[in-house]
Amino acid sequence: MASKHDQLRALIEPVVEALDCQLWGLEYFSQGKHSTLRIYIDREEGVGLEDCEKVSRQVSAVLDVEDPIAGEYTLEVSSPGVDRPLYNLEQFARYVGEQVNIRLRVPFEGRRKFSGRLNGVENDDVLVVVDNEEYLLPIDSIDRANIVPRF
Repeated sequence: MASKHDQLRALIEPVVEALDCQLWGLEYFSQGKHSTLRIYIDREEGVGLEDCEKVSRQVSAVLDVEDPIAGEYTLEVSSPGVDRPLYNLEQFARYVGEQVNIRLRVPFEGRRKFSGRLNGVENDDVLVVVDNEEYLLPIDSIDRANIVPRF
């Protein structure tokens, strides 16, 4: 059986792509009767407010018809921003050389947080260099990963 995340992605991705955008990622949180669905969209030319509004309207219409979320929910649509979250191996590979913050679901070698340079992707692992030490972190154990913005 598909997870709620996979079910939502399958409904939302075609809608986002039909509007000339890319579904960068989605986050679904359920707190009691209320849920939040956060969608990140991207475009080569960048994402504007109009893109977010268009996607929000269309996705809302599809969710109203398909009704995959029980109860009340809040839909948020935005660009990934400068502290871009990373969700899959392709996205990690695209940002090799950047500084990243990674939080794991379970501790690895006694720690859950890693902040360092993204060194690459190997099989299903993300390579991160922290204080001159390289770590191979399995993609499945990553809870959250973000690019550290440079100013």
